[in-house]
Amino acid sequence: MRRLIEIATERRVTIAMLMVAIVLFGMVSLSRLKLNLLPDISYPTLTVRTELTGAAPAEVENLLTKPIEESVGVVRNVRVVRSVSRSGQSDVTIEFLWGTDMDIAGVDVREKLDVLQLPLEASRPLLLRFDPSSEPIMRLGLLQKQDDSGALASEEDLKALRRLAEDRIKTDLEAQEGTAAVKVSGGLEDEIQIRVDQQKLSQLGIGIDTIAARIRAENVNLSGGRLEEGNQRFLVRTLNEFQTVEEFSDAIVGYVADRPVYLRDVASVRRGFKEREAITRVRGQESVELAVYKEGDANTVQVARRVERRLESLRNSLPDDLELVKIHDQSTFISSAVNDVRVAAVLGGLIAIFVLYGFLRDARATTIVGIAIPVSVIGTFLLMYTNDISLNIMSLGGIALAVGMLVDNSIVVLENIVRKKEQGEDVVAAAQNGTAEVGSAVVAATLTTIAVFFPMVFISGIAGQLFRDQALTVTFALIFSLLVALTVIPMLAALGARSRYDAGDDGKPASWFTRAVAFVVRLFGILFQGVRWLFWAILWPPSWILQRLYGAIAAVYPGLLGWSLRHRPTVVVAAVVIFGATMSLLPRLGTELIPQFSQGEFDVDLRLAPGAPLTETDRAIQEAQGVVAGIDAVELDFSVAGTGNRLDANPVDAGDHTGTLSVKMASGAGRAAENAAMEAMREHLSRLPGVQYEFSRPALLSFASPLQVEIAGYDLDGLASVAGAVVQQMSGSDRFTDIRTTVERGNPEIQIVFDQERAAKLGLAVRDIANRVVANVRGEVATRYTWRDKKIDVLVRSVDPRASSIDEVRRLIVNPDSERPVTLAAVANVSVSQGPAEIRRVAQERVAIVTANLSYGDLGAAAAEAGEIIARIPMPDGVTAIVSGQSEEMQASFESMKFALILAIFLVYLVMASQFESLIHPFVILFTIPLALVGAVLALFITGTTINIVALIGVIMLAGIVVNNAIVLVDLINQLRAQGAERFDAIMEAGSARLRPILMTSLTTALGLLPMALGFGEGSEVRTPMAITVIGGLVVSTLLTLIVIPVVYSLMDRKRWPAQVAS
Repeated sequence: MRRLIEIATERRVTIAMLMVAIVLFGMVSLSRLKLNLLPDISYPTLTVRTELTGAAPAEVENLLTKPIEESVGVVRNVRVVRSVSRSGQSDVTIEFLWGTDMDIAGVDVREKLDVLQLPLEASRPLLLRFDPSSEPIMRLGLLQKQDDSGALASEEDLKALRRLAEDRIKTDLEAQEGTAAVKVSGGLEDEIQIRVDQQKLSQLGIGIDTIAARIRAENVNLSGGRLEEGNQRFLVRTLNEFQTVEEFSDAIVGYVADRPVYLRDVASVRRGFKEREAITRVRGQESVELAVYKEGDANTVQVARRVERRLESLRNSLPDDLELVKIHDQSTFISSAVNDVRVAAVLGGLIAIFVLYGFLRDARATTIVGIAIPVSVIGTFLLMYTNDISLNIMSLGGIALAVGMLVDNSIVVLENIVRKKEQGEDVVAAAQNGTAEVGSAVVAATLTTIAVFFPMVFISGIAGQLFRDQALTVTFALIFSLLVALTVIPMLAALGARSRYDAGDDGKPASWFTRAVAFVVRLFGILFQGVRWLFWAILWPPSWILQRLYGAIAAVYPGLLGWSLRHRPTVVVAAVVIFGATMSLLPRLGTELIPQFSQGEFDVDLRLAPGAPLTETDRAIQEAQGVVAGIDAVELDFSVAGTGNRLDANPVDAGDHTGTLSVKMASGAGRAAENAAMEAMREHLSRLPGVQYEFSRPALLSFASPLQVEIAGYDLDGLASVAGAVVQQMSGSDRFTDIRTTVERGNPEIQIVFDQERAAKLGLAVRDIANRVVANVRGEVATRYTWRDKKIDVLVRSVDPRASSIDEVRRLIVNPDSERPVTLAAVANVSVSQGPAEIRRVAQERVAIVTANLSYGDLGAAAAEAGEIIARIPMPDGVTAIVSGQSEEMQASFESMKFALILAIFLVYLVMASQFESLIHPFVILFTIPLALVGAVLALFITGTTINIVALIGVIMLAGIVVNNAIVLVDLINQLRAQGAERFDAIMEAGSARLRPILMTSLTTALGLLPMALGFGEGSEVRTPMAITVIGGLVVSTLLTLIVIPVVYSLMDRKRWPAQVAS
């Protein structure tokens, strides 16, 4: 290390060029870093979706869900398997351990599914991957401008909107760089509908499948190969595609008595629309939604800006009666959140520099130390780029956190160099000796701070994924700050050794180039002198305050330290009492998993009874929209009734009876206005019969509801009764709100039970009858009609699903090619019944899940109350209940963080034991950690902040930060003891000598974090608890460290030093 310091002071140009190179490459790396809201979180979840058309939930469970669960349950790293079996569809969700390579896991699951034998009628299982980055970065609404008449959009208007969105806007936006896909939902999709009259078909002896086959055969456009004649080559094409809808009516579908039967004779042909999957509305007016998705590695903000520029030109070219509204733009929140973190980091750096000047009262020394911040931060960007870390609120939060710590090493080094100069050493010797004297302590202090970030690799759950970027960023910044402290600081401190522009001793005048360079340097000197005076003018008041504060502390501290060393038992007992009293506040702080982001938006998920048509769901949403329209603080509302066509549609909660209303608050409305809007809507929605609802804010970090009660057992009736009792008990508590249960009335079904004996007498096969029912009711897409380069489905069926009845199904003719027509009622019993809407399973056991939000209080208290409710409810045999949801994730995260904290403290001990060559002295220094916990708990209590994983990360960081002051203090005590000083004298001298650097490093770190702790700007919820924890812990531990650590050292130190042995 000594040799490195000598090179830095002797080869100053080399060090300067290395610094310039680092800054240059760091700036290039910064321009290429991706910009996202959160780190690239790989959610370890796969969903296997399989469809079996027409099967009831119980059949789906037995035929699809159970075999798939048994097959995929043996895949490596599977944590738990959940499933939902509903009518015609099975969703098996596989949750893996965090850190699992999901690409390999997907291959393993696919291999298991490939060898699985499922019913022939079942579709091939689809593998769906949940990834939060698959949310659309932008959502747009295309709608007609509301005129004074208030007329509703007609069928033709909605078709035109959908065509415009798909044919023009979607195509233009997908052409933008970084855009992966644009999904369109809402409006009406074109469809050619052929409605067959089955009575006429029966009279003519023609089946509905024959109609579909004839239409398919007539609508052809095939290549017939090539033909050569002489030196001419011809392409042979057969052209018989339908050009207009009217041409379908003229198609010949059969011959009866040598006379052609045209389609118009037996069916009506019209241009209609497909069955709707979703109804989308903006401000209550029907619209078409466009969801824009970015490519996986694209920069969200840059893609959104390109899309926005394209939208400006599109808006100018739209018809005057249409408008394109931006419903949601993820980049706005990201840009704002990232900029706020950036501002917090810059402010923190400036505050740190102000504190330095206030203590040092020297512009040159302040500038030298201040250089450590930009160089270290810009160097960090270089390592971030090489390690594929994006710019997000966590990595930038790491930089903001590190800003105050970056100057610590430089402060200790420069302060010691100044002390050596004051002792009479020349500039170069002071730079070398001063740096070398504290070099080992600085390295140890940096390594202890880095050591606490390493255990974050072992934090399981989402906390580990979330804070990995922050841990790496702080580590990179600290490594660069150490290099700067050991090379750049002594190099700059040694610059005054001699003039670099002497004329020399040979008497020759300097060349014109030398004189020019000297002139430029003098200009810089004059400029620096001006900056120095500016510093003095601006910072005189705060520096005067800091000087007076330091003077007061320096005057009181020696006497206080001496008294403490003479009354050691009193000091130790007082410290223990303070620690115990503070820890008693822990139960009053409350716990939660992670703070919710407040983005000025919230969603209301509505759920009607299964079987409710899409129009009923839309009507319920319009009721809620009516409430929103009367709230002044609301800027925009947008709703989706049904599933929609989005890539990120939830694979579990979907269907015509579900819908979502998204509410966007006006800028600057605040959390209070959000809560007031929610309460107004809750009051209205609670009066709507049969409507379940749940409020949520944009969830970026967890799937589960805040609170879930998971009831397990085999008997569905038993599950339903216990779930009903839990809902009733939770409804009686004012702590819980938005209570929902997965046990609900089943979908109404029209069940057709065949009489095989009667069908056989009539010469009919049950399978043929079933196929004919499907062809008449569901219909068959016979072919596709080309219109304006767009393919439109041609659907053939006889039953109109929007205007039909059960009697019409009973009257279906099942033998149209026979002389005597037979209706379905003659060979089957057609009845209406209900089955379970869905069957949920967890770990291959049936479950019912009750979810709830919290109206007040913390998650820990709510989970405890839910546990008491479960304990009061008598459980039938074979039925159990547990509390899960975010509370379960919270407990798992807290446990892993306890392990990480213990491991961090152990690593800090290893570093310090190696530094001091002692097993006792590290224990002395570790006493700062419980002292820091006192400050952290007090800070959380005073600010009303709950304990969450963000605050606990701050506690782990404290373990590495607060020991630095004690390291610097104990290191000097040991040096003085090695020189022969008595223990009491060494402690007193070291305390006085290290008082200023300890106060400086603590204040720069604490005040540097102050902008983060104040919690201004977007995304502050996930930064503020950490900053509050670190500031509180650091301030209190510093004050107690200056008193308690010397006392503990004097009690525990038994080391015999060479100077003492010699004497």
